[in-house]
Amino acid sequence: LIMMKSAVLVAILCCASSALGFQVPASTRGSALCTTQAVAVRNACVPTHEPVSARARMMAKDDSIEVDGTVTEKLPNAMFRVEIANSEQVILAHISGKIRKNFIKVLVGDKVKVELSPYDLTKGRITFRSRK
Repeated sequence: LIMMKSAVLVAILCCASSALGFQVPASTRGSALCTTQAVAVRNACVPTHEPVSARARMMAKDDSIEVDGTVTEKLPNAMFRVEIANSEQVILAHISGKIRKNFIKVLVGDKVKVELSPYDLTKGRITFRSRK
């Protein structure tokens, strides 16, 4: 009975290890092992790939491009057209959460700092409103 329980434990361990991306040594598959050997099997499993966390896959905060600009047009839903300084490019920008939270008003003609995404340089986020 004990031998059967340990064999079931080893089988479950091997299946779970394979499902999680671990390689189980061929010599241990399908054999009836005692509990101490099952622990050795678990420790012998080698990861086949490096686990990647969700945070590592997301874009880092430092990847955004920060530029200065002037608000040229106010649009609905806290959206603005901002003309980038030193160029004629006009982008679509929305207000960041901290500006929204602190009820900072952004008007046409204000100097602002805008963070641009490296994926789409025509859209951005207003992160700071300069004092006049």
